[in-house]
Amino acid sequence: MQLDPSKASQKDVYKLLTGTIIPRPIGWVSSISKDGTTNLAPFSFFNAVGEDPPHIMFSTVRTGNKNKDTLNNILATKQFVVNLATMELVKAMNNTSANLPPNESEFDYAGLTPEPSVLVQPPRVKESPVSFECELVHHYSLEDHKNGGATVMIGRIVMFHIDDAILSDNLRINLDVYKPVARLAGSNYAGLGEIFSIKRPI
Repeated sequence: MQLDPSKASQKDVYKLLTGTIIPRPIGWVSSISKDGTTNLAPFSFFNAVGEDPPHIMFSTVRTGNKNKDTLNNILATKQFVVNLATMELVKAMNNTSANLPPNESEFDYAGLTPEPSVLVQPPRVKESPVSFECELVHHYSLEDHKNGGATVMIGRIVMFHIDDAILSDNLRINLDVYKPVARLAGSNYAGLGEIFSIKRPI
């Protein structure tokens, strides 16, 4: 099969992208509005982009040419926190994808605890074993879109929060304890499956 995305429906393109690019890590982004309302939402178009200095990226869709609360909050405050979800938190994380009014907090809706951050205004998820406090350094909205497109957000990590329980020697992450969750297509998620190692050529 060959498919020209410019001639296909947005739905078909989305299905192919999310069904083939798997598993995808989930950036569970907390933000805060100028009036102090906290927001929390999961994004599976998310990853690290470099470590010197450490930066991450995520993108948020603009369905119907309308910004999500996360995007509005970050553009206003230039700050956000990326929390990472585990098997234990997957139901709460999924609940934060509910479409709530801007004046309602997903923290309250999902029964999660907003923990004060150190260097940024938005709180982190206390229950998450990993949180990155971030300052927005760049954003870019996709052009030539059919239904609002998406906006890519790049943030510099200014503070790491790592639960000691998932750490082993020399800052290695104990995956048996961490148990991260990844996004597949549709309503499907995945934990870590078989792990194998291949050394790079010298």
